[in-house]
Amino acid sequence: MPRLKNGLLQAAGWLFYLTLLMGLALALPTSIFDAESKNFIFLIGVVGIWRYSMGATHFLRGMLFLYVVYPHLRRKVRKLGTSADPSHVFLMVTSFRIDALTTAQVYSSVIREAIDCGLPTTIVCSLVEMSDELLVKSMWQRLNPPARVKLDFVRIAGTGKRDGLAFGFRAISRHLPDERAVVAVIDGDTVLAPGVVRKTVPWFQLFGNVGGLTTNEFCEVRGGYIMSEWHKLRFAQRHINMCSMALSKRVLTMTGRMSVFRANVVTDPAFIADVESDSLQHWRLGRFKFLTGDDKSSWFSLMRLGYDTFYVPDAAIYTVEHPPEKSFIKASRKLMFRWYGNNLRQNARALGLGVNRLGLFTSLVLFDQRVSMWTSLLGLTAALIATARYGISFLIAYLLWIGFTRLVLTLLLACSGHRIGPAYPLILYYNQIVGALVKIYVFFRLDQQSWTRQDTKLTRDLASFQRWFNTWSSRTMTFSAGSIFVAVLLMMV
Repeated sequence: MPRLKNGLLQAAGWLFYLTLLMGLALALPTSIFDAESKNFIFLIGVVGIWRYSMGATHFLRGMLFLYVVYPHLRRKVRKLGTSADPSHVFLMVTSFRIDALTTAQVYSSVIREAIDCGLPTTIVCSLVEMSDELLVKSMWQRLNPPARVKLDFVRIAGTGKRDGLAFGFRAISRHLPDERAVVAVIDGDTVLAPGVVRKTVPWFQLFGNVGGLTTNEFCEVRGGYIMSEWHKLRFAQRHINMCSMALSKRVLTMTGRMSVFRANVVTDPAFIADVESDSLQHWRLGRFKFLTGDDKSSWFSLMRLGYDTFYVPDAAIYTVEHPPEKSFIKASRKLMFRWYGNNLRQNARALGLGVNRLGLFTSLVLFDQRVSMWTSLLGLTAALIATARYGISFLIAYLLWIGFTRLVLTLLLACSGHRIGPAYPLILYYNQIVGALVKIYVFFRLDQQSWTRQDTKLTRDLASFQRWFNTWSSRTMTFSAGSIFVAVLLMMV
């Protein structure tokens, strides 16, 4: 019965969306569809086509990897048989301020996976609270793993996830793993799907230079409908982009929810230092440490050390998402601020590694990440300017174009294997506009960082003048960049 009700609501949502599109089409003047008219050229020329080339390339590359290249590689892995098995598997879980129900789900899945994978395994628990340790011990006794599965606790001070990871990596180093051992780094809100270890560990024997790989994510959201759909949309987009980048073995992030590394990578002092105390020297804001973004630091470290990165699309994990606010607008802005900040802090120095190290396509993707904050706003800004000067038909045409293209993008997301919903087209546009504004804000304030799960912010002991200079120079540069952007579009339109 609940499934039928959900299906009816989905159908009603799609019908409502298509009705809105038809209403916008009927409201347009007929000249808007005339190929000889300037309105038509404006609609498809400035607002549309050029922005979609990168997205189309990602989609085609992603589908090529997912349905052609990856199945071929999977067959090669299966032919390796037991020769691809690692000598030892470390499952390292970091937990801090996560509710007991989620913690129980996570550790139950981890212990069961350690039992079912049939490999020598050590579960490394990087914990802060004693209550979590007691919970893990009780579950360990109940599930009663065989002798080949070990348990190791690492107590940390709760000073941040980066410290928890570094302590865990050093604990693994004390086990003296050999070069065939692997380490899975798992977040405290990640539930492992059955078989995920067996699906991920053989790739390190097939690809001798892959230092780390990451997995496909699905989510359970402890929030409202829109927040749930927003997260699910993000994971569907992530899946396609990951597949695209895996085609070049240049996956751009070692996702903190679950990524797997060679043991000799995570025990490398240079890698541990990159994750524990990564920092950036900014020409205006000075030097500051990275509070968040350990997944980006680990990726950059792998690139700098000369390793490749990979993605395993059929290895699934399920994350339990706890929105930081009840309001969707506030929660999404907070999460975007953290995600885009992590991205932009790594972007410039990643490009500095050069085309020879990254490859041409990866360099182009990183460059596009820097300019997309402006290109995403171009269509809306130009439509508003044209509407103010020439009439409302331009805004209607723009909205129709957005509604149609976001519908097409949503349908294409179905090819990822993730479920789609009628709210996706609107959420896609919300992400485009609000995400671009958040990116611009963050771009000029890269030193501002905070966690969303715990109330932890980066504090810097700066002189009063330096704090004043950082604040007002950021505001001035944001205003100046926005003004130049609008002025250029006024001249164009």
